[in-house]
Amino acid sequence: MTVLSIIIPAYNEGNTIHLILDKVKAVKMVNAIEKEIIIVNDCSKDHTEEAIMNYKSANPDLNIQYVKHEKNAGKGAALHTGIAKATGDYLIIQDADLEYDPEEYNILLKPMVNGFADVVYGSRFIGGKPHRILFFWHSIGNRFLTKVSNMFTNLNLTDMETCYKLFKREFIQSIKLREHRFGFEPEITAKISRVKELRIYEVGISYYGRTYAEGKKISWKDGFRAIYCILKYGLFRSK
Repeated sequence: MTVLSIIIPAYNEGNTIHLILDKVKAVKMVNAIEKEIIIVNDCSKDHTEEAIMNYKSANPDLNIQYVKHEKNAGKGAALHTGIAKATGDYLIIQDADLEYDPEEYNILLKPMVNGFADVVYGSRFIGGKPHRILFFWHSIGNRFLTKVSNMFTNLNLTDMETCYKLFKREFIQSIKLREHRFGFEPEITAKISRVKELRIYEVGISYYGRTYAEGKKISWKDGFRAIYCILKYGLFRSK
């Protein structure tokens, strides 16, 4: 049996966590792949925990693991916890909001299950999938960070900051991760770029972005942290 571990970091997502879990549940996986769902509650201040426990009780057929941080540690730290808990053959990151569509897991899995890829990124900037029109400067910032990252990694990615990153589970668990907040994206990208003969693919995905009023959390400060991490792990090659 082949299993996909789905890591869901959650912080104050009590109003939407059940919706994303419904979407994950509804996905019909290729090749009869089973789903392992690992939710990491990063010490939410709202009713996220109650919503998760209610959903888990109402869906005993789903393989859901629940972990709670006693102190808020950041998205990266939640991902570290979820990655360490994973037991599947493949591992994908899923935000708890509704910006990314789980129906596209199979698109990301295709080059991997067909034996072509070891890592697959889902790009919001290629392909003909729907994209919500939102913030000009966010899109400029994302493309800028990707270009700077590519300069140090020698990759030709179009979307380094994407949530959807698919890995072979044993590989991602072998990498020592340090960034506890939004520096996870440039750190993991820099570190996979150093692995010789690693086959990295990109596929086009859709993007249903949120406004800040709808709960979007990333800010300009995270952009500066990303630049710092690109230099730290790319230029200075920190381990």
